[in-house]
Amino acid sequence: MAHSKQKIPGTAQHFLECGTEDCEKNCEFYCNSCHQQMCKPCRDQHLQIAENKNHEVVLYQQRRRQLPVKKCKIHPTKEIDIFCKECNIPLCSKCSTLQEHHGHIFTDLETIYTEKFTLCQTELSKIHNHFIPTSQDLQREVQENATEVKQIMDSIRTSMKAEAESLKNMVDTFLSENMEELNQIEKSLLEKLKSQEKTFDDYIAYLNDLAKEFQSYLSSTELTNFTTKLPENLEIKSIPETTKPVTPEFSPAQYSKNDVAKLSGKIIKSDRKAELRRVKSMEIPPIATSMKSTSEKTKLDKHVKSDKKQTLSLSASVTKVREFNVPGVDDVHHVSQDQPDRLWISDQNGNLIQTNLQGNVIQKIETSGTSEGYHTVTQDRGLIFTDEIKKVINRITQDNNITEFIKTGDWEPLSIHSSHINGDLLVGMMKGRKAKVTRYNKTGKELQNIQRDNKGQGLYNLPHYITENINGDICTSDYNKFAVVVVNKSGQHRFSYRGQGLLFHPYGICTDVLGHILVCDDDSYAVHLLDQDGQFLSLLLTEQQGVEDPCSVCVDDENNLYVGQLKTNTLTVYKYLK
Repeated sequence: MAHSKQKIPGTAQHFLECGTEDCEKNCEFYCNSCHQQMCKPCRDQHLQIAENKNHEVVLYQQRRRQLPVKKCKIHPTKEIDIFCKECNIPLCSKCSTLQEHHGHIFTDLETIYTEKFTLCQTELSKIHNHFIPTSQDLQREVQENATEVKQIMDSIRTSMKAEAESLKNMVDTFLSENMEELNQIEKSLLEKLKSQEKTFDDYIAYLNDLAKEFQSYLSSTELTNFTTKLPENLEIKSIPETTKPVTPEFSPAQYSKNDVAKLSGKIIKSDRKAELRRVKSMEIPPIATSMKSTSEKTKLDKHVKSDKKQTLSLSASVTKVREFNVPGVDDVHHVSQDQPDRLWISDQNGNLIQTNLQGNVIQKIETSGTSEGYHTVTQDRGLIFTDEIKKVINRITQDNNITEFIKTGDWEPLSIHSSHINGDLLVGMMKGRKAKVTRYNKTGKELQNIQRDNKGQGLYNLPHYITENINGDICTSDYNKFAVVVVNKSGQHRFSYRGQGLLFHPYGICTDVLGHILVCDDDSYAVHLLDQDGQFLSLLLTEQQGVEDPCSVCVDDENNLYVGQLKTNTLTVYKYLK
């Protein structure tokens, strides 16, 4: 039989032909004795030959590998084809008869070669099919994680700079107020001293006039001036009393680096230890910053709120306090508290009304807003609202003029919330099918963009209502995502709440002094109550309590809950904390 027409590599995966000359059938078998690949008919013919009847013919996949031809250095006419197990070396058959190998155990070198060859092939397959692709995937994830770490760190740096800037502004404000107070004290003291100075001017003038009168008497030769004109009981007015001004003192504050850290915030390092994993990608430990306001008023407010928080708890039942109609709106899609006795209310037709708690309209603004939380009241009681058509954020000045505050470029601003913690603006935006939340500081400088989770997936679809919790979490009501999406201050996804039924269409959202999240659901016609970690607590208000179609919620400084609904301009006030 002729041998194969071509050499087939050991790792070949392509079509194999029979090795018999002029036979083009598929190769199925292999003769380990003569190292020939053959088809089934050629195998049968091969074994019918007398000298081949003891040949070992196996399936091609089970074949033994043919030894590379290598001549023995001691016996050049012999090929190396056996293996000495004692000496652990390959030999030729003649070497095995030498004295130094007497009594040794020998084995077929081709068998060992085949085993080793198969082992190498198996390990090579593992390297190419598993280890290299897996390592490359992990390497890409490490690179992605490095990019994400940089983004998170940049976001934290931005937040830290914003907090530092806020702290500087508060220090400047505090200094300005103290300077103004000092100037007023100085003015008052100088006015008193000037009054005293005028008193002495008048008194000295009086003394000079009196001295002139006495001098005239002394210069006169007329005795009658002494006897008749000069009073006998002459008494000079006493010297006016003076008061020394009491000036204020300045008491320098005693503070340390730790005190500054408490005011401006610090980096909180993760406690989790790094884990070694073979296949899963490396996760980035959460990094958060804790920031605090610094003004004395804010400290006092926080102290009062902290005291309230310690004494407040959920009531066993919800009590309706009052309700009133708001003229000028068709429904109540969003509510923002202005002053303690004033609210801003909007409907789906762009009407934005300022009203008192009796329902009397104070002012009205025509906007492009619809069914979103598109307005908010800032720390200094200013109104800010979005215009998604013009892609700007407007604010109303103290003289009631509307001015453009922030231009949002290609992004349409939908929802907005002014932080009670530091005055930052949180804005839910859309661009085509993309959505994000952007943070601006009080001056309108862009600080942060939140768009994807740590797996690169989009966090938002339609962020049409937005608020902030007491721990700095950003809570977004996303209608098209059927979820309330909550991220921490650094923009890392904490949780998503998807309701209690088959469908959940969240509308208006707010938080309270205890960190509860309250959100309206367009499907269950209820107001859901969650804790700050996203755990469902209860359906706070339902149809059984007269709430037919809630779409807006707001909790004021006195913990009153305002609920607005579709198809009615009635605003209802409840108590749910005790």
